[in-house]
Amino acid sequence: MQHSIRTLRLKNMKQRTALIVSILCGALLSACGTVRIARINADPARYHNRDVRVAGQVTTSFGALGTGGYQIDDGSGKIYVVSTGTGVPSKGSRVTVSGTVVNGATILGTAYGTTIREHNHKMH
Repeated sequence: MQHSIRTLRLKNMKQRTALIVSILCGALLSACGTVRIARINADPARYHNRDVRVAGQVTTSFGALGTGGYQIDDGSGKIYVVSTGTGVPSKGSRVTVSGTVVNGATILGTAYGTTIREHNHKMH
């Protein structure tokens, strides 16, 4: 009888551990995903000063000497990305961008609304 209780407790502990591990893995994987641009544009205050990842196609690109900006479209919306020192991808490129959402960026003398200050980008 005591052996079966111990076995039952061990089985329950293994199930709880597996559940906790799967919840943590799910949380970590969802944190690494991209955010839809429409969500950022719909609620910019929620994302202000937060790091995000977005992916899409470059629709506009401008800059000089590794500094400038570009606009990307992920199919749900468009957003400008400010790039300082990492280079600017050319129009038509598919990119994944990591950066911080900021409001009121000025690029080469032109003011833009909600933008992403790029940390880095990866071309596909």
